[in-house]
Amino acid sequence: MANKPIVAIVGRPNVGKSTFVNRLTGSRHSIVDDQAGVTRDRIYFDVEWMEKEFTVIDTGGIIPGDEDEIMLNIFTQAKIACEEADKIIFLVDGKEGINPIDYDIANVLRKSGKEVFLAVNKIDSPEKFVNVNDFYSLAIGEPIAISALHGSGGVGDLLEAVTKDFGYIEEEEKSENIRIAIVGKPNAGKSSIVNALLNKERVIVSDVSGTTRDAIDSKVKYEGEEFILVDTAGIRKKSKVDWGIEKFAVDRSIRAIRNCDIAVLVIDAKEGISDQDKKIAGTVIEAGKGIILAINKWDLIENKESSTINKFEKEIEREMPFLNFAPKIFISAKTKQRLVNIYKLSKEVYEQTTKRISTSLLNKVILDAISMNPPVSIRGKRLKLFYTTQVKVQPPSFVLFINNEDLLKDNYIKYLENKLREAFGFKGSPIKISAKEKGEKK
Repeated sequence: MANKPIVAIVGRPNVGKSTFVNRLTGSRHSIVDDQAGVTRDRIYFDVEWMEKEFTVIDTGGIIPGDEDEIMLNIFTQAKIACEEADKIIFLVDGKEGINPIDYDIANVLRKSGKEVFLAVNKIDSPEKFVNVNDFYSLAIGEPIAISALHGSGGVGDLLEAVTKDFGYIEEEEKSENIRIAIVGKPNAGKSSIVNALLNKERVIVSDVSGTTRDAIDSKVKYEGEEFILVDTAGIRKKSKVDWGIEKFAVDRSIRAIRNCDIAVLVIDAKEGISDQDKKIAGTVIEAGKGIILAINKWDLIENKESSTINKFEKEIEREMPFLNFAPKIFISAKTKQRLVNIYKLSKEVYEQTTKRISTSLLNKVILDAISMNPPVSIRGKRLKLFYTTQVKVQPPSFVLFINNEDLLKDNYIKYLENKLREAFGFKGSPIKISAKEKGEKK
């Protein structure tokens, strides 16, 4: 399929850009809050309207000339979005009226050379229409009155004008791309890794902890295969998460984990394994997702000999024994050391999470395991296995049909899991084993 047209939504902070994007996508994708500067990165969403498809970029609010580091980064991101976009929607606040910053933004947009559509937002009552004419002074085209919150006004007229030369959706089979979520605690280097993998400033990178607030998707091609990279907000301890924006961001990161195929857990090599790393890993395993441990900032480790890697691997085994099946990669976002190996490993782990085992082979392995190490009897009752079957993938899930569920203990399930891994691999993939009673209890 040809690349979809790209439409950038720009404007100063708190004019309703994210609300407008949510209106277009039909769901609460972007974080919406009354606090200015909530959307810091440019966030991409696919939109379908009147049998036409396009991609919208929700940008951070622009304040030209603001020297604050985050605001400068927002302005840079918005400029990059305008360069990428085919068309631009310039959103202004019709409730508050024209603002001097709107003139500055209009000047920037005129220099972009792109077709710009001026949308006057928050016009949700007839008496507010008198404010619309004021925006002609921006000299950026005819203002179109809309209400992003209620979907009223000229939203349809605006979209009709924007999409007038967009092609209609063609029926075709869409390819499935491996979705890789880059997760971890704040300031572990997640955004730096994404930028290095994309070879451009796709997300804001800063020493300020918690810079990334939204889960941000980027499509990238490596060795002829497309992947989707998802940069997520750093997940902190609940006790340290402020209510409001940061809570939304953490919730979004957890949803990103649940929606991904592979989670790359970024661990700070200088800080070592933290309790929060363990909790995030637990979230990934609970969601049944493939997992890769990426030990970042390896360039800052003075002694990089194999013995140092072995020492760190032993620390991981000691601190996170439940992840002994996860592949480990020692990387540096700064120097790009081993970075592209993330794609190769993700593909390998994806193949493991989607692996299906034939019923006959599966039963042979399980029966051999039970014969080699039978479960202990409980009050004179012994576990009897009738057969085993695989019921799903992502993660590979197996059901044991047995005589009595009470006779199958957790430690024995772990033993059977290990035997399955010995026989079939499942590198980087969780395994789920459950039991169902068949016949009478004996």
